[in-house]
Amino acid sequence: MAYFYKSKLEKDLASKVVKASDEFNLIEDGDKIAVAFSGGKDSYTLLRMLSLIKIRGNRRFDLTAVNIDAGFGGYDTDSIKEYFYENKIPHEMIFYPIKKISGKLLKKNEKLCSFCSRIKRGVIYDYCLKEGFNKVALGHNADDVLETLLINQMFAGALRSMPPKLAADGKPITVIRPLYYIFEDETKRYADEMNFPLVESECPESEKDELKRNIIKKLLNELEKDNDRVKNCLLASAGNIHARFLADPRFNKYLDNGKR
Repeated sequence: MAYFYKSKLEKDLASKVVKASDEFNLIEDGDKIAVAFSGGKDSYTLLRMLSLIKIRGNRRFDLTAVNIDAGFGGYDTDSIKEYFYENKIPHEMIFYPIKKISGKLLKKNEKLCSFCSRIKRGVIYDYCLKEGFNKVALGHNADDVLETLLINQMFAGALRSMPPKLAADGKPITVIRPLYYIFEDETKRYADEMNFPLVESECPESEKDELKRNIIKKLLNELEKDNDRVKNCLLASAGNIHARFLADPRFNKYLDNGKR
């Protein structure tokens, strides 16, 4: 058999996805997975990795890419469709005028990005329920996980982030994040290596809504200059919780009996 992977980077990324899947049971035999596909570097990487796993036969599952056009300017869905057809990827293209309806449905004090994410989540959940998909794969990478962890700690006073696997509220759907162990610089290098036809929409609120995330991103980059293990240690900490040494009253039993 010819060398299966196109490069060492591709092989390394695939091994990280398999590791995440094995540790958290992300991909299982019989799954019907909808990949939330935006056209960015992470969603292309995610789709390619899951396609490789499917081709290799490591798991028996169905895979469909689902793209949602929210109606913002400059979003070239034609190049996305061309990529799907060229690579024989089952897909569903959905147009949902989020930009148009935001004026009427945007809640007081809700940011457009939060509103857009909420509506897109609802649209893809509805599609999954209708078509019998049991899992939705999102392209969040390790940097997204760490930035969300620190944003919640520093700006919301909560210890939470993006878990690799999460049951949707009140629906028979599980959200999975197979890129959990893959960092953003890796998806950037891979997108360049593969020459993916990246697509971005012209969202008028993205720069404002990303302010806190950019602050955290700069902080992590500065810390990494002195210690290149900072991100890896932070990621490991999300799965190495010692409730005895925290202060949530809901875990008082760990304080009382000394268990961890």
